[in-house]
Amino acid sequence: MATPIKKRIFNNTNLGDSNEESESSDESSESSEMKEYISQEKIQVEFEGRNPIDADFHGIKQLLQQLFLKAHVNLTEIADLIIGQNYVGSVVKQCEVDGEDSDDDDNDNDLNDVFGVTSVINITEKQNLECIQQLRSLLLELCSEHATDQANTLVRSLLSDDSQSIGLLINERIINIPAQISVPLLESLSKEIKRAREKKMPYDFTYFVLICKLYKSEKPQTKKKKLKKKQQQCDGNEESDVLWSNPEEELIDQEADCRFEFCVKEDSDSGLSGHWMEDDVEMSPYRRVLLIKASKLDPLIERIKLFVSQQ
Repeated sequence: MATPIKKRIFNNTNLGDSNEESESSDESSESSEMKEYISQEKIQVEFEGRNPIDADFHGIKQLLQQLFLKAHVNLTEIADLIIGQNYVGSVVKQCEVDGEDSDDDDNDNDLNDVFGVTSVINITEKQNLECIQQLRSLLLELCSEHATDQANTLVRSLLSDDSQSIGLLINERIINIPAQISVPLLESLSKEIKRAREKKMPYDFTYFVLICKLYKSEKPQTKKKKLKKKQQQCDGNEESDVLWSNPEEELIDQEADCRFEFCVKEDSDSGLSGHWMEDDVEMSPYRRVLLIKASKLDPLIERIKLFVSQQ
């Protein structure tokens, strides 16, 4: 495969060590204490976006695992799809600094790590693939269980209409990489989608589906309040505090035609796990599924650009 194209050099970013969601929950207490100590430090890292290549497979799959957790979806096949359509999408890698000793094994491993992936997969055109069939079934199942009747009707209608192409928008990265990095990645993706459409490739999307990671602090609710809350989720109103893993996705949420969410606490999502202090409010991990018109992507990128400039 050809050498990957470097798409954009990102500014230096303060990257603290995080307890990533893919880590095992049965680590020793000594290891946990060391992680807590390391997490207080910050290091300067420079990133760049590149076309995904075969060597990125494991890094891409790990990022997908932290998004889908234990969902019954063939993530190996999805990672292969992302790499196979490398003319659309980017992976985030650490820049190689001139003058550094390239024989250093640890340095080489860092340069090979995938810190983020931004791409889109046509889940209408590729619905005959096992992984896409699983994903579509999962969306229908979750929508039926957690969405309002209005959202459920819209999602089912779109997934059953092959004349409307639906794209799974993937915007995933490790914790602690700030939202600023999303702007060049999404801009690049938008340009690549347009180029692919000009070549009559199947990237003329009607809607995007985006799965977001978020965390919520919630008070115990009665059954009546839970039913009321389900309706408020469709209207975009929230009863509880929300922490977005990728802050820019809150702006995307505001433009979504419909949304539904579900708690994944039982899946041992450890993205914000650890030792809670007595006065801390414990956050429960959720996934929120957004359905957004594809025509809104470029205006949203401009909103995100303004948002990150004010951070």
